Amino acid sequence: MPFIDLRSDTVTKPTSAMRRAMAEAEVGDDVYIEDPTVEKLQRRAAEIFGREAALFVPTGSMGNLISVKLHTQPGQEVIIDARGHILNYELSSISLVAGVMPRSIPTENGLLTWKDIESAIRPPIYYCAQTSLICLENTHNMAGGAVMPKEQMYEICEKARERNIRVHLDGARIFNAAVALGESVAELTKPFDSVMFCLSKGLGAPIGSMIVGTKEFIERARPLRKTLGGGMRQVGVLAAAGLIALEEMPARLAEDHDNAKLMAQQLAEMPGISIVGRVQSNIIIFDISKTGLNTKDFSEKLKSHGVLANGISPTEMRMLTHFDVSRSDCENAMEIVREIVTKR
Repeated sequence: MPFIDLRSDTVTKPTSAMRRAMAEAEVGDDVYIEDPTVEKLQRRAAEIFGREAALFVPTGSMGNLISVKLHTQPGQEVIIDARGHILNYELSSISLVAGVMPRSIPTENGLLTWKDIESAIRPPIYYCAQTSLICLENTHNMAGGAVMPKEQMYEICEKARERNIRVHLDGARIFNAAVALGESVAELTKPFDSVMFCLSKGLGAPIGSMIVGTKEFIERARPLRKTLGGGMRQVGVLAAAGLIALEEMPARLAEDHDNAKLMAQQLAEMPGISIVGRVQSNIIIFDISKTGLNTKDFSEKLKSHGVLANGISPTEMRMLTHFDVSRSDCENAMEIVREIVTKR
């Protein structure tokens, strides 16, 4: 029996269209900047985001690290939400490689405001590490897929620019945010100094992320990508899947959001379960502490019934919808959860 896999939208398999495109991709050596499919993907990404240039990178973590390093100098500080992916799930690379110190700010919903940020900016005193960068995340993974409104992002970018501070967007799921807000990704991300977004996750490519920015920024990013081991050769076979992801998959993300909201509604009605935050995109975080189970035991019970999901703490579970789980899969998963908590 196949599992209903709700652990993450990273578990998606490439579509048949992606597999065909990969098999037929025209390729060249990308380190020589000679892979036509990579070049096409980069041009198209830049066009969709209204930017001068883009760069294909193997992972979102590498894309974020490159961006942080290009915007900072060793010994400076980076302001980030306390639950931010860059801070918690990228192996402290901004400190290890970029040599900067994260200044984390706890927030109720994962979405920084200018008021939060302003009080954390270091004063211009020679013995204080200076704030050089702000990193935002939209949608916010560990805040339950929370979506930051355009006005909030614009205000932060505008106020930061007045202080000569750069702003980078970890937009791993920015297309989900765009769908939730009814905005284009170009309009949503317009004021940022750089943006990273994933072709995998909800867009379904097997690998790959993009950095978008000015031509000068991307020209500096390319050698740094090579330094970090991201200089790839006939990588058009992957870029071909990325093009399909970019062109065809954003239009179906609303389906994932609808499925997540359906699941959240049903979970909220079950004994001992409460939804954490608002479900705005494809991520659901829910508290099971009142069921009498911890998340390890809960995950094991789910797995024994054919459902995969992970705990993010001893009391909180996370589930993500994606194109490899249908509406009926989601409904079946909820029946299994209901059976577990009702028996309990």
